[in-house]
Amino acid sequence: MTSKQDNAIPLTDLAVVAITGADAVSFLQGQLTNDVAALNANTAILAGYCTPKGRLLATLVLWRSSTNPENLFALIKADIAPTVVKRLSMYVLRAKARLTITPLQVYGLNASTQSVEGEGLPESPEPYTVVHASNNSWIAAPRANDAPARWWRVNGTGQWQPEEASGLAPGLSVPADPAIEATDPSAISPRLSEWQAADIAAGLPWTVQSTQDLFIPQTLNMDLIGGVSFTKGCYPGQEVVARSHYRGTVKRRMAYGTAQHASTDPVAPATDIFDANKPGSPVGRVINVAQTDEQLHLLMEVQLADLQTADFRLESADGPAITLQSLPYEIANQGPRSASG
Repeated sequence: MTSKQDNAIPLTDLAVVAITGADAVSFLQGQLTNDVAALNANTAILAGYCTPKGRLLATLVLWRSSTNPENLFALIKADIAPTVVKRLSMYVLRAKARLTITPLQVYGLNASTQSVEGEGLPESPEPYTVVHASNNSWIAAPRANDAPARWWRVNGTGQWQPEEASGLAPGLSVPADPAIEATDPSAISPRLSEWQAADIAAGLPWTVQSTQDLFIPQTLNMDLIGGVSFTKGCYPGQEVVARSHYRGTVKRRMAYGTAQHASTDPVAPATDIFDANKPGSPVGRVINVAQTDEQLHLLMEVQLADLQTADFRLESADGPAITLQSLPYEIANQGPRSASG
């Protein structure tokens, strides 16, 4: 292994879930928004897990194990990993599948550093490209336009095995001491914040505890970034998601904004967004947030009709002004626009 640990950013906000057993793929095929059965060895996918009403309980990045293609790994926010795994495990029933929160560690690396030298990684990979090297899994993270390549590195996936070597019993397994507790916003390292800000600039939404059961996949642009298949068949909430797609009734989308915020009080996901022109009630909510120095980076849920007219403000109608930034994909012919005032 030639990676330099001091160049790797520990992504303590992410947990790794293993889905193992002969029926692991078919089980997830019936539970998630994307086409798990079409997943190949060299590609990961973004997917969502919804309630029957089509609201997201989780967003995940999935890829196949290098040692057994029947098994899968998933990246998920650590604060929701236990409840999501427990809920999914309730529906395993007689399937030969088991969900395990693993102790595997996740790191973020930028291709602009020396951290990825010697691993045989492509210089400009497509998002969600998977490379199995040095007993680890490398997954190319999405990035903003013209940004250098970013990689998730999951250590030890080539050696990790479930406790049951054969005859997997359905159910849930959680290690005795998993690193799955929610990260205290005040304790987030500057390097982790920078990585989270890069996720936001790439338009990658992560469901966290405070935003579970709030948004349908289209509100988080999952249909625009390959996180939803409309041909794969049924899953919880599929009817609602498909109806919104085919009837063209998606009126709220995820946008990217920045704001100046020098307060020591952290801004949390699900914080209200206001329009200073219509101060009576909130017009949206924060989906994800990261602070670099005094600059806040926000993914926020807003009405499409407000994108060109609203004076977006954070937390109150006279709160910090939010400046819209371009995402690396189109949501509604949106370009950068500064909030007035």
